[in-house]
Amino acid sequence: MIFKRYYRRFITLIVLFFLIGINDIIGQENLSDFKTWSAIELKYEQSENLTFSFQGQLRMKDDVSTVDQYFGELGVQYKLPSNFRLGVGFRYIRNNDTNGNIQGYENFFRYNIDLSYRHKLDRLGLKYRIRYQNRNEIGLSSSEGDIARQRFRFKTTFDYNIRNWKLDPELSGELFNGFRKNGTENGFDKYRISLGTSYKVKKIGRFSLFYRLEKEFNVTNPETLNILSFKYTYTIK
Repeated sequence: MIFKRYYRRFITLIVLFFLIGINDIIGQENLSDFKTWSAIELKYEQSENLTFSFQGQLRMKDDVSTVDQYFGELGVQYKLPSNFRLGVGFRYIRNNDTNGNIQGYENFFRYNIDLSYRHKLDRLGLKYRIRYQNRNEIGLSSSEGDIARQRFRFKTTFDYNIRNWKLDPELSGELFNGFRKNGTENGFDKYRISLGTSYKVKKIGRFSLFYRLEKEFNVTNPETLNILSFKYTYTIK
């Protein structure tokens, strides 16, 4: 089947990206970092088609020694016909700038619009998502140097339901395309590979653990990030 050929090729591409990223980590220690992302999420399923969510997240950088950023995010997702979903998200960010002449916490607002599609091939689940996101610094005008950072993101996720096993694996790959109105920072410049699993405890919630490899390319002095992500989700129905 065409879908089987597709996901085999995609997994091969992810493995190649992973090997390239590991090579960069070894060869460019000064341009790599280990981070952690810790999140708590509350979901409310208002109906079969409509879900609201609120998430708080803390991100650490510099080998988990410094706060990178923390944020609160409100999201809404609506289920469309034929397994499509439309989502929007609004994020208030406190970003810790530790580089340059002016350092300290900066305030950002980000919103995103998602369109996703999910289907299954036997015990294999596949999900495709296209995201547009836009981030601006709060309190800084364009004349003062604030230029909206816009991106398109393309993500494919695979998960496999293993018989008699609750820690089903999930693998995803994502490409980032950045652009600005003035013509700078256009084109694909980053990819992210994630591998992890989640475990649902009845009446308590879902616990997720992921390892992520993030690598910049087509930029000067590309950075490689190793990210360990923890997330707890509680759903109200």
